[in-house]
Amino acid sequence: MIWGKYMKLYFKQKVFTLKQRSNIFDRAGNVLFTAEAEIISLGRKMHIYDDMNNEVAFVQQRLLRLLPRFSVYTGGQHIADIVKEFTLLKPRYYIEGLDWQINGDFFAHDYSISSLNQHIASIHKRWMSWGDSYEIDIADGQDIIMVLAVIIAIDCVIDQSQNS
Repeated sequence: MIWGKYMKLYFKQKVFTLKQRSNIFDRAGNVLFTAEAEIISLGRKMHIYDDMNNEVAFVQQRLLRLLPRFSVYTGGQHIADIVKEFTLLKPRYYIEGLDWQINGDFFAHDYSISSLNQHIASIHKRWMSWGDSYEIDIADGQDIIMVLAVIIAIDCVIDQSQNS
C-alpha cells in the first residue's frame, strides 16, 4: 500500500555477467543508479553509483558476526547498519542509525520500509522476468540512496542464505 506521492524505480540484476552489476531505472527506462559488487573481497561489498558514475553509497558486510550485518556509508561516513535478527520462522531486519522498520515477506521480495507509521518505500519482485527484477515505490521526500542501500543489503543476505 502506498500513501501520498511516490517515485517508482526498477531494480534489474543482470544475468550471466562476470561483474555483479545491477541497474536501477526510472519509468522511462533511464539508468539512474548502478550497484556494482567487488568481485574479490572478504565479505560482500557493493558500490552504488549515480548516472554520472559518482559513488553515492557503499554497502559492506561486517564479518565475524553470528547473523548478517551490513554497514552503509555515504560520503565516507557511516550512516547505518542493516541487521538480520535471530528468529525461528520468518526473517526480520532492523536498521541501526535510522528509525526505520522493515516488514514483509523477504524471500518473496515483497516488503516495506516505514518509520513511526510513515511509509518510506515498498519493494515487490516482478516475476516472469529474465533475471531478478524489483519494483520500488519510494514515498516523496524520502532518502532514495538509503532506501537503495537497504534493499541491496537485504538482497545480499537473501542471496547468501540461498547459496549456503
